[in-house]
Amino acid sequence: MRFKARGWGRIINVASAHGLTASPFKSAYVAAKHGVVGLSKTIALEVAGQGITCNAICPGYVLTPLVEAQIPEQMKVHGMDRETVLREVMLQRQPSRQFATVEQIGGTAVYLCSPAADQVTGTTISVDGGWTAL
Repeated sequence: MRFKARGWGRIINVASAHGLTASPFKSAYVAAKHGVVGLSKTIALEVAGQGITCNAICPGYVLTPLVEAQIPEQMKVHGMDRETVLREVMLQRQPSRQFATVEQIGGTAVYLCSPAADQVTGTTISVDGGWTAL
């Protein structure tokens, strides 16, 4: 592994708020995201003391093209306008009632690669507008 040879490396996995909490009817997704969190912790222990860190970023809803494409279907299913679907369906579990941005997720990754995060390993960072604080 090149990281070991260099004595430095950053492994950043992107899980989800569902890596830390569950929602009904999403068993496969929740299990997969919990697995990403567990994998991150295990790798962190395996490379501890070698200058390598491993962490998971756990976003809530992020307004990506994939999420944007889900909005019209949710409007149809729930018989709601866009703003109501966003507020009462999609962002209902995200207390900020705002999507995280791609830039915020990227900024978290930049922090994890910085010297300030040299001792941040085996953990998760939630970027979820308070979702996992519930």
